[in-house]
Amino acid sequence: MLKIGVLGAGHLGKIHIKCIKDIPEYELVGFYDASEENAKAVALEHGIKGYSTIAELLEVVDVIDIVTPTLSHFDCAKQALNAGKHVFIEKPVTNTIAEAEELISLSRAKGLKIQVGHVERFNPAYVAAQHYLKQPMFIETHRLAQFNPRGLDVPVVLDLMIHDIDVILHAVGSPVKHISASGVAVVSDTPDIANVRLEFENGCVANLTTSRIAVKNMRKSRFFQKDAYVSVDFLEKKSEIVRMQEATGEEGPFSMVLDLGEGKSKKEIIFENPKIHPTNAIREELFTFNQAITNNTEPIVTIEDGYKALKVAQQILDIIEANLKQIGS
Repeated sequence: MLKIGVLGAGHLGKIHIKCIKDIPEYELVGFYDASEENAKAVALEHGIKGYSTIAELLEVVDVIDIVTPTLSHFDCAKQALNAGKHVFIEKPVTNTIAEAEELISLSRAKGLKIQVGHVERFNPAYVAAQHYLKQPMFIETHRLAQFNPRGLDVPVVLDLMIHDIDVILHAVGSPVKHISASGVAVVSDTPDIANVRLEFENGCVANLTTSRIAVKNMRKSRFFQKDAYVSVDFLEKKSEIVRMQEATGEEGPFSMVLDLGEGKSKKEIIFENPKIHPTNAIREELFTFNQAITNNTEPIVTIEDGYKALKVAQQILDIIEANLKQIGS
């Protein structure tokens, strides 16, 4: 059993605490929160010990779960790694690319594991659909959220779009060749709406749209590839697969068969809704990190994955900023 502590007991931190308490492979030793008043309330609510400093908590754990604001991710992770602790860190992995690079070097030097909280990789709808993904060549994503002042400390690209960036990079498995991006700040000082086009070296193209001032919530991705279309609804936790295969002549009376013309074989269209196994994605990512440490295997979402997603997100922000300056000049 691994001893774990949580840094940060805000909205998401309290969710992490609940999930960890439900994982028997962890012993939740306690937590640290910068707000003394909040720490007392959380300790009382969850029946766990609140530590007065990060250093005190690090002395009694094997693993640290960082759920603090993004600006403090690097300092917390560096302190934990130097103390010899494995690190789970919420997305985005750090505030800057240089910080992520330093954590990669430090974790390798110390022989410690880091997993980044790109939770959509553990969404049951994506888990059910991902083995159908065979070199997608066109991807379309929409991640729309109703206004919530809690996430305004970072641009929408780092707050929401980075989920889709990570999933797309994982699904495509090819370096990004070119990025086009536009965005606008509506209610905050950073972009609240963004539209991005990613072009990959293997020819794949992905269009991403993200907003945090939408009328209703939406988290959908569509993947198009040879002979198949894969749709993933991350919000409703549903997947749909539409694929074509060679018609055998033994199709049923209700089968849909396409006649592609003279000299071409007929295709049968097959509709599938993969079985979704209901799971808590945050619990799953924390559990799999436990297993990666216990079995000395690679985490499902590595620090390198978090770094790649952050790097693309930062390039997007730089392009948006340059475009806005050009418009304003």
